[in-house]
Amino acid sequence: MTKDFPRVAMVGFGEAGQAFVTGWGDAARGRTRACDLRAGDPAMQDAAASHGVECGTDPATALADAGAAFCLVTADQALAAAIACAPHLPEGAFWLDGNSCAPGTKRAAAEVIERAGGRYVDLAIMAPVYPRLHRTPGLLAGPNAAAAFALGQALGMDWQVVGERIGDASAIKMLRSVMIKGLEALSAECLLAARRAGVETEVLASLQASDPGWNWRARGTYNLERMIVHGARRAAEMREVAATLRELGLPDAMAQATAGWQDRIAGLHLTGGDGDLVDRADRILASLAPEATQ
Repeated sequence: MTKDFPRVAMVGFGEAGQAFVTGWGDAARGRTRACDLRAGDPAMQDAAASHGVECGTDPATALADAGAAFCLVTADQALAAAIACAPHLPEGAFWLDGNSCAPGTKRAAAEVIERAGGRYVDLAIMAPVYPRLHRTPGLLAGPNAAAAFALGQALGMDWQVVGERIGDASAIKMLRSVMIKGLEALSAECLLAARRAGVETEVLASLQASDPGWNWRARGTYNLERMIVHGARRAAEMREVAATLRELGLPDAMAQATAGWQDRIAGLHLTGGDGDLVDRADRILASLAPEATQ
């Protein structure tokens, strides 16, 4: 991390944005502003204050004098955020689009940002931001990727340039999510049904015997927690994955089904908690019960 920390804006100050400023520590204090529609939420205000981040709802204030803006909203709001912020982005400032969007969505956002004089960068965040914070691996693509990589070094980021075409980084993330988020949905459908049928122990034992290299109980527990806590965001991402598949001329049935499961569990408004697989499955099933009997 350099002593001359650049002025940074966060468009969206949720989990990823807060993780990055936590990792940057005192170097970013007083050098980072954020805008978020939930800025009035006490928890968000507390998080911003603890890191010396000025957080409000006005993009013009957040973007003033920024050398780089991280766009970290939900996938379905990425283009809208670019449109809303482009008039306020300083000339030549980086727009680091870290949203989980289809390549076509990122190209549309890039047109908006470049037309306003900004430097658009396709950024794909390739792992959960905890525990690695700002060191979470990221992929960069687009004509401005090499210049953004140098900025990332100043910020202490763990980034890799993967191409000069906007959408290359996003495509890697999107197609990986077919598998990762799809496995979460498969875990939910398999293990919730097994628990309701009273045969989860036997099903897990059979899975473990078939593939002993994977701890199926631990992974199932983790997958349910991810869907409970982040299902809404994952569903939005999977709809972008479906768009990516359609752009490639392929069917999107698995991606659409995954989005459905993510939405369904997120809509229960449960908490992740520290429970085991049975505890999480039982809480989900209890909330699903009225619909399941229709």
